Amino acid sequence: MIRRLLIANRGEIAVRVLRTCQRLGIHTTLAATEVDLDSTAARRADRVVPLPGGPRAYLDVPAVMAAARAAGADALHPGYGFLSENPRLARACAEAGITFVGPTAETLAAVGDKPRARERAAAAGLPVLPGGEATDAGDAVDRAERIGWPLLVKAAGGGGGRGIHVVEHPGELAAALDRAAAEARAAFGESRVYLERYVESGRHVEVQLLGDGERVVPLGDRDCSVQRRYQKLIEEAPAPGLDPALRARMHAAAVAFGATLGYRGAGTVEFLVDGGAFYFLEMNARIQVEHPVTEAVLGVDLVEEQIAVADSRPLWTPSAGVTGHAIECRINAEDASFRPSPGTVTEAWFPAGPGLRVDTHVEAGTVVPPFYDSLLAKVVAHGPDRPSALRRLAAAVARCAVAGVDTNVALHAELLAHPDFRAGGVSTTWRPDRLVAHG
Repeated sequence: MIRRLLIANRGEIAVRVLRTCQRLGIHTTLAATEVDLDSTAARRADRVVPLPGGPRAYLDVPAVMAAARAAGADALHPGYGFLSENPRLARACAEAGITFVGPTAETLAAVGDKPRARERAAAAGLPVLPGGEATDAGDAVDRAERIGWPLLVKAAGGGGGRGIHVVEHPGELAAALDRAAAEARAAFGESRVYLERYVESGRHVEVQLLGDGERVVPLGDRDCSVQRRYQKLIEEAPAPGLDPALRARMHAAAVAFGATLGYRGAGTVEFLVDGGAFYFLEMNARIQVEHPVTEAVLGVDLVEEQIAVADSRPLWTPSAGVTGHAIECRINAEDASFRPSPGTVTEAWFPAGPGLRVDTHVEAGTVVPPFYDSLLAKVVAHGPDRPSALRRLAAAVARCAVAGVDTNVALHAELLAHPDFRAGGVSTTWRPDRLVAHG
């Protein structure tokens, strides 16, 4: 039974995991770099173990494992980002007799490599867009001609929208390959890329899964189409306006893919919806930033269920269907050009009330460092239907007050009021950075 857990992460997800662990009576240790030793998560954890090696130490497997051993941890939760989908960490935990709260190393290796995951998905019967890995410049040109224009160049590993470029014409391909490879190398430590047909007006819809290694169940879907630079801004559950038959086929496809992997833990299969068709994009083998909207409409704590699966307890399955609608805004520290805005938060006030939830690590005095993702908070509203959830969220965002750093609060207020978003079902090409300004 898990009694002592190391959290190998920072920010709001570290606070989120702490909250569940403390409710369950699990002793928590936070592995923190020097930058985060006075963070909200560090103050709330039962114990803090410093990670040596500077701000990038969250990516250092030996350092994280040393922290786990120093803490006497019997389990490790990696959160999202950093090492959460790194098979080396999962393997090191297994070798040390520490329970990794996530999938097996073999599963992480299978889905973390995007071209390999595409192949696995196709073999499981899921539709995939034309594409494949580009082994060299000549191979890339040949493959691009078969795919057609426009197309995407994408990093083979990692995520978070990094290493993705749209290529409109053949003359742009070489430069895009170089940029994507360089970004991939900097972000993920490898420069491999692959090509994929670009669908200009699709929707980004994902299916949440939970598995115990033998059985996989779907926990509804989410729409994450409101993005900028391939990074999500607003997510909602369920995806609005989907044909029921299409929704059922997507759920079945996601379960089929999870079953072929013998999937353990929480994971998400992401799809591109193009009219009445859908295509596999990737699988995220971890908890996701947007998990609160699923929790709201299903009445489940996904972090608790991650821990339960890791502890070999019975798999949770929904006793009822989706209840109502939930929408989440990501509040980021960034300026009007979407550049990060590090600094010290001098004021942080988020509204509370029925149907509202705020996941944050920020309070007055919090230092927002320049080294990490700029996410400050997630404001989530739940209501009996989409219009009520939207009204509740718009009112909540209007009352948010964060000072000391630039934020995108004003942007969210404009997005939520925009008639396109209020109608539901916008595509990924709906560009909020072109529609509105913020500061």
